[in-house]
Amino acid sequence: MTEYMYYGLVKSSPFGGPGDRDAGRLLPTSASPEQGERMPPRSTPTARQKRLGIELRKMRTAAGMTTEFAAGLLGVPRTNVPNMESGRSGISADRVRILASNYGCTDAELVEALAAMAAERGKGWWESYRGALPVSFLDIAEMEWHATRLRIALTVHLPGLLQIEDHARALFEHVVPRLPKAEIEARVAHRMDRAQVLGKANPPQVDVIVHEAALRMEFGGRDVSRRQLTHLLDASCHDNVTLRAIPFRNGGFPGAGHSVVYAEAVVPQLDVAELDCSHGPDFLDSEMQLKKYRTQLEQLETVTLAPGPSQDFIRDIVHQL
Repeated sequence: MTEYMYYGLVKSSPFGGPGDRDAGRLLPTSASPEQGERMPPRSTPTARQKRLGIELRKMRTAAGMTTEFAAGLLGVPRTNVPNMESGRSGISADRVRILASNYGCTDAELVEALAAMAAERGKGWWESYRGALPVSFLDIAEMEWHATRLRIALTVHLPGLLQIEDHARALFEHVVPRLPKAEIEARVAHRMDRAQVLGKANPPQVDVIVHEAALRMEFGGRDVSRRQLTHLLDASCHDNVTLRAIPFRNGGFPGAGHSVVYAEAVVPQLDVAELDCSHGPDFLDSEMQLKKYRTQLEQLETVTLAPGPSQDFIRDIVHQL
């Protein structure tokens, strides 16, 4: 158990701190490293582990603190701090709170959200694919699993969470250069496993906007397309899934050139926007980028059909197949 003490006014700090502004902040009395920090550095931290480190670094630099100051607070070598801030080393929930307190962070909800991230133990189901698939596939599954809401907008593809096996396989068979059969099957299995998030305890709200172009793409042929759209309609009947369609006749709209998944977190500062690109996903988390894609999605909703008419629109396409 880590012990704490409060200390009074300090005129100077050997760790590069701001002197008497440190008064009354929470410090550990023990310099011994905690469990996550005794482990060797991770060779491949997950996107979520990296994000925790990024937020700690942003908090430290906003406070004008040095890595030496942070290391002194935790009683660790200075080199440990960059490892923590890159996600390569773990950090305990208590030490997140210590850093936040001494950095002067007053956003209690953000601090507790970061502490909860630091306290996460065990491995998600996606870790069974590590070494078999690109790391970005695992990062997408991790992002979806921890989201409170997923806002998805697609123009030429249907959402991966709601794809059937034959549709997904047809997509991966068109990747250039051609994928080995074993990797195609691994990607299909991973995509099917992603749907677990829809049935877990406290699943995220999933709000999908899909363009008519994506609805009419016949990946795998007419029978596969018919079954895929029927599956999409079935999914839209779930309480936590809404589906909106954009017909060709509705004209242009913002963000027509790419697909985006906006994952809302327990606090908005930890939201993530994921863009689907030919080279793989891009994960965006800066305040300006997040604001841009929130605005884009809000504007996009103004050109969609409402959920009920969207279901009728998709049924009409199914009947045409």
